[in-house]
Amino acid sequence: MRNLGLSWTRLANLVPVLFGITLVSFVLIRLVPGDPATQILGNRYTPEAAEQIRSSLGLNDSILTQYGIFLRSVFSGSFGESYQYHRPVGEILLDRVGPSLLLVAVTAVLCTLISLPLGVLAAVRRGGALDQGTRVFFTLGYALPAFLIGIVLILVFGLKLGWFPIGGYGTGLGGHLYHLVLPAVTLAIPFSTVLVRSLRASTITVLESDFVTIARLKGISAWSVLARHVLRNAIAPVAVVFGVNLAFLVGGTVVIENVFSIPGMGSLLVGAVATRDYPVVQAVSLVLAVFVLAVNVLTDVVHRLLDPRLAVAVTR
Repeated sequence: MRNLGLSWTRLANLVPVLFGITLVSFVLIRLVPGDPATQILGNRYTPEAAEQIRSSLGLNDSILTQYGIFLRSVFSGSFGESYQYHRPVGEILLDRVGPSLLLVAVTAVLCTLISLPLGVLAAVRRGGALDQGTRVFFTLGYALPAFLIGIVLILVFGLKLGWFPIGGYGTGLGGHLYHLVLPAVTLAIPFSTVLVRSLRASTITVLESDFVTIARLKGISAWSVLARHVLRNAIAPVAVVFGVNLAFLVGGTVVIENVFSIPGMGSLLVGAVATRDYPVVQAVSLVLAVFVLAVNVLTDVVHRLLDPRLAVAVTR
């Protein structure tokens, strides 16, 4: 474990981070104006009925008591009961986590397929038409809000051309993937911008290295030099950028899932905030935080596997 940059101490340090996240999400949702009882009753609201609901939900208890109840529900795995769905939050999360994970996975694969060839070719043909065109396109894509890119894709490829569905999740793996094409492209455009720039800069640095010059002087073909020497050394720092941005990508799914009506964690979170469904908001925030921390740890592991010098430095 230590050769991979992991240790029991480092893993133990994640525990207070998770506790801090539970506390922050617990406090912030209660600072949002609005009353869960009012949302539940709707047109049937009366002060007496609202008070009865607050009492039954434990909202009249002290903040510390409510936080303690939430922590017990986390350790039990139920995460409490949803005010809106009247089901254990854990069951709702199991229904919603699949679409979100699949969207992130499809976006990550799409970004890799886009960024790897474009980043390397832009570096090899630095200053050329491909390099300039790539920089202009992805800079524009990065500057535009993701939801605006999604709306444009819906108008063009969904409504005008009719190539892809404009919302929903479909049925079966094929239907899921088909419905996730536009959302994945929407997320991949700004994500790929960072990866292409990073891979381009890293590849240029490696191409100017002495060992690459020596390999060329030995008569090794340009393709072999690129595949065996340049790409292998250029990809290590990009893996860190990929992992960090993959963690941020989770936050982007919150908006895009609502734009494309995907029944994932993001749409669940937005709906829960709107209805003041405290248990759902707290549970989704915690699950997303766990995913981000897991991605960060995995990124460090992959980085050390790609660059053995880091593993040697850790053991010293």
